[in-house]
Amino acid sequence: MKLYDCKTAPSPRRVRIFAAEKGMQLETVEVDLANGEQFTAAFREINPDCVVPVLELDDGSRITEVLAICQYLEELQPEPAVIGDTPEERASAMMWAIKVEQQGLVAMRDAFRNSAKGLKGHALTGPIGYEQIPELADRGREGAIAFLGRLEQQLADEEFVAGDRYSIADVTALVFVDFAAWIKIDIPDDAMNLKRWYETVSSRPSARA
Repeated sequence: MKLYDCKTAPSPRRVRIFAAEKGMQLETVEVDLANGEQFTAAFREINPDCVVPVLELDDGSRITEVLAICQYLEELQPEPAVIGDTPEERASAMMWAIKVEQQGLVAMRDAFRNSAKGLKGHALTGPIGYEQIPELADRGREGAIAFLGRLEQQLADEEFVAGDRYSIADVTALVFVDFAAWIKIDIPDDAMNLKRWYETVSSRPSARA
């Protein structure tokens, strides 16, 4: 297997952290997003959506989308489980991973891609160019800040995002919090639960993957 990756992008980092938690070493192929390699004809043959990550299997077939890739890796090597051991654990972990995607990462995407100077004409990922809308950047910031509050609330009663064990939900939330810092959205000073959790998960060796 090999992973089409980009060290500076949030999405493939989620796969790298997930694989590291499982002790899996993936061959990686760096895709130069900054210089538009994802839009070349060669990469469009790999993924017409012009995004990373892409996991290419030994038979040449490819899996895109972070959660699908992680689900495949979990089924390929069940232990240690990062999605969960029981139906209840798996459901909770995936539920929260999706919540973080939909309510946190999407808001951050809008805030970042609608304000970054280098992304003019590319406010959305993918092959179609979209112009930036400053109002969406503002709304994205508001949504990202609000979701930090949601995580603070969730972590008041849970050690980790989806319960009492580290899971794919924590992987996704860690990347969200670090992504937010790119545009100077930090964990609020009074978010003690979120700070406690962040110190724990960011110190895991996998966080450096």
